[in-house]
Amino acid sequence: MSVDFTVFKGSSDGSIVEAKGHRDLKPTEVAIKITSCGVCGTDEHYLQADQGLGHEGVGTITALGEAVSHVSDFAVGDVVGMGWWHKVCGRCKACLAGHQNSCEVVTNFGSADQDQGCFGTACVWDVSTLYKIPSGMKAEDAGPMMCGGATVWEPLYTGGLQPGDRVGILGVGGLGHLAIQFAAKMGFEPVVFSTSADKEQEAKKFGAKEFHCTKDNMEELANKVEKVNMLLVTANVIPQLRDYLPFLAKRASVYPLTVGMEALPFSSLDLIGSQLKIVGSACASTGSIKLMLQFAADNGIKPQTEKFSMSKQGIEEAMKKLRDGKMRYRGVLVN
Repeated sequence: MSVDFTVFKGSSDGSIVEAKGHRDLKPTEVAIKITSCGVCGTDEHYLQADQGLGHEGVGTITALGEAVSHVSDFAVGDVVGMGWWHKVCGRCKACLAGHQNSCEVVTNFGSADQDQGCFGTACVWDVSTLYKIPSGMKAEDAGPMMCGGATVWEPLYTGGLQPGDRVGILGVGGLGHLAIQFAAKMGFEPVVFSTSADKEQEAKKFGAKEFHCTKDNMEELANKVEKVNMLLVTANVIPQLRDYLPFLAKRASVYPLTVGMEALPFSSLDLIGSQLKIVGSACASTGSIKLMLQFAADNGIKPQTEKFSMSKQGIEEAMKKLRDGKMRYRGVLVN
């Protein structure tokens, strides 16, 4: 079985290029007709690479590789999601422990399968990193869950929090507005920090218990705010994190989920004094993503989206709006 498709790629000058692709299905792969794809800030990092863009795809299975029915329960017609991970081995120590997001031989967006992406009409995907979309979730809402949702879910799900713990969420954007919803529905207290005072009502609509504008005097603010047990950094750029040390409870965890190259400004004394943990977190494991999707469907958690056409013009428009910080809050390309 072979698949022909259109894919939208980056290029050396950063412009979007429409290209044609062709794939033959391997035994554990399926062919997917893409219906929509979320637009993630990480796509911006690959605009100057000759590779297919998009890693928050949703579509319908149209064909199965010869071994798919032996290793999975996927069938033609299933609505499925594809994210950052393209294939995991299932045999290494990390995979066997349920940490597929730490697979020793994982292939992923940006480093493999650069001839295809979820900005396109179709793709071919290994079943090891494919996820059925629950019947109660719209396909256009599912796309942003495959990366944005999974990124904020993983710390909340695996971070050792207890019901009633306070979760600081730094930034109300594509990641932050989903983090607020998950934290609230999981029984935590979402405490939002934002430089945009005009986002307060929306943050509280998403489930924030408190909203604090960080354009105010941070020292005075720290004296008023009860300390948080976890801080999720979801802003579009890494802020001056030392300013947030006074907001952290003893033994708190800080998750810098924003992608950046800046060194984090913590001394060993900062960490020792309050027994803080700075934790790296990469999307989510296979089982965790499946649980996230069902939890979101059961609890009415969904992204607030703006829709664009799956075309060169639509992608350029969506990427510019995201780059300008005007997206509210997740762009979705629709075929």
